[in-house]
Amino acid sequence: MDKTSIIVDATKYIEELKDKVERLSGEATTAQPPAASSSSVTVETLEQGYSINVLSDKNSPGLLVAVLEAFDELGLEVLDATVSCSDNFQLQAVGTGQEETMDAQMVKQAVQQAIHFWSQSNSVIDDAPHQ
Repeated sequence: MDKTSIIVDATKYIEELKDKVERLSGEATTAQPPAASSSSVTVETLEQGYSINVLSDKNSPGLLVAVLEAFDELGLEVLDATVSCSDNFQLQAVGTGQEETMDAQMVKQAVQQAIHFWSQSNSVIDDAPHQ
């Protein structure tokens, strides 16, 4: 093989790769956006305090901080917690607080609101242009 044929072959190969990149880019933009992460919150009243379970179908960086901040704003002290953040997000917590001024529904609403605000702020970050 002489240099000219090597250069011609390399040029053809580069053009094929460019076409493939354009085709794949077009497919990526027409593909359906991933479904929004779904989450569930359950709160049960215990003899002293609450049992709180939060589940999200995907790993959610920053969600734990948002939920713990909601607990703090409520004055809810976490006595025990188990967290999994590998493939999905799962929090099981037992907390105690001012039961006379707080009920399970208030705790649930505060956690749901924290998740909502967290997801809103993450969608803004995800939609921001990358440099």
